[in-house]
Amino acid sequence: MPQCRSLREASRSSGPIRVPERALDRLVRRFVVSRLFAGMQLCVLASSYRSKKHMNVSVENLGPCKKLLRVEVPVEQVNAAFDTVTASFQKQAQLPGFRPGKAPKHLIVKSYEGQISDEVRKKLFSDSYAAAAAQEKLRILATLDVEELAFGRGLPFSYTATMEHAPEFEVPEYKGLKAQRPVSQPTEADVERALNILRDQQVRYNDVSRAIQADDIAVVNYKGTLDGKPLTDEFPTARGLTEKQNFWVQVKEESFIPGFTTPLVGASAGDKRTVPLTLPADFVIAGLSGKNVVYELEVVGVKEKVLPAVNDEFAKGFGAEDLTKLTEGIRQDLKNELEFRGRKALRDQLLKSLLDAVTFDLPESVVANETRNVVYNIVNENQQRGVAKEIIEERKDEIFTSAAASAKDRVKASFILGRIADKENIKAEQKEMTQRIIALAEQNKVAPEKMAKTLQERNAFQEIAQEIVIGKVLDFVELNAQVEEVATPSPSETKA
Repeated sequence: MPQCRSLREASRSSGPIRVPERALDRLVRRFVVSRLFAGMQLCVLASSYRSKKHMNVSVENLGPCKKLLRVEVPVEQVNAAFDTVTASFQKQAQLPGFRPGKAPKHLIVKSYEGQISDEVRKKLFSDSYAAAAAQEKLRILATLDVEELAFGRGLPFSYTATMEHAPEFEVPEYKGLKAQRPVSQPTEADVERALNILRDQQVRYNDVSRAIQADDIAVVNYKGTLDGKPLTDEFPTARGLTEKQNFWVQVKEESFIPGFTTPLVGASAGDKRTVPLTLPADFVIAGLSGKNVVYELEVVGVKEKVLPAVNDEFAKGFGAEDLTKLTEGIRQDLKNELEFRGRKALRDQLLKSLLDAVTFDLPESVVANETRNVVYNIVNENQQRGVAKEIIEERKDEIFTSAAASAKDRVKASFILGRIADKENIKAEQKEMTQRIIALAEQNKVAPEKMAKTLQERNAFQEIAQEIVIGKVLDFVELNAQVEEVATPSPSETKA
């Protein structure tokens, strides 16, 4: 099954690599071998069932990537399975009056009938389902429902299984795709902006006993009303916009709500202001867009923003030898970031070319699962940015619509890239798996063996393998693309 989340980090490197531990190598080797064995086993199962009396298998199309599989295992194979499982129970059973393994078969059947039937059912279903899928050339992604029709000694084993399978489509041309790679270099203005961001990280706010000036921090109490009533009366999710005590706000036109801080210039602690505002058309709470509101403000205090001087001492605070070294490091970081953005833009174009080149149905359960993942990521990212839960709830329909569209593209891309991997025989090697696990261990500050064990417990090896494969496929497509480098402005030049 394709793992859609693997696109998120496809173009990221796997990080620094250490020589792996032997135990870790053995664990990864077992995974790689088990993957190979699983494919071989599927073929053997299909061959085994075909070598005996044929199963009856039929397939009914239920919709996009959804089929109903009807399977009937011949009575001879059912009886043989009962005999095999009964013999296994007989070897281990301990019944009163008999030595271990010596109880007669009819007593074993009588004593363990339910357990034997359960074991036979599991074995027959597992083996026949895999064989039927191989026989019909179905790549099963999810089994949605199974209905047993007949089962027992002396009876055929028949059932229906509703499942979703990978879509069938012609792989689009993936060699020679045309795309552009944006190329730019950081300017002195970019370096200066980065230095100012570092200065902001060491800013101090000193209390001052003067009137508020532009760029000061005003500490205020406020209450917001609409038609003389608190905003929450009509918009319950607007609690943070309705009233707050000791609220810090920088005195700039765009701070908090456009125009909110403008009347504060010249005010001192203890002063009050009435501020009528018309909320912007694109306001975060849609129902309040364009509304006329009134804020009652009381100035509690005034704080002056004090930035550190940019010198060698400042640089040492960030682990640099001196200001020159810090500046060189910033310039290199900016260059790396621009190169990453350029490569991402290139890969986005290549992926779009592949997505636009072919149309096919997508399995609903895979899209639904990926949509949940995207929604979670959007909500989590906004919460980390400090967006209130009420505002996120207000925009839940918008978030879901955006997530669903993104999920469909991700799922579609994963299927296309997976098929390219099949055609080009691109796989995750044992060494690559080991390196990725070590990198994850370093990121999470745990021992590689502990990380490997955690991943094994979560059945996450397959996802890591898929991430590696997707990354290698994207490398392959990029290597075989017709790429034109295009000079683009740096971030500072774009803003200018």
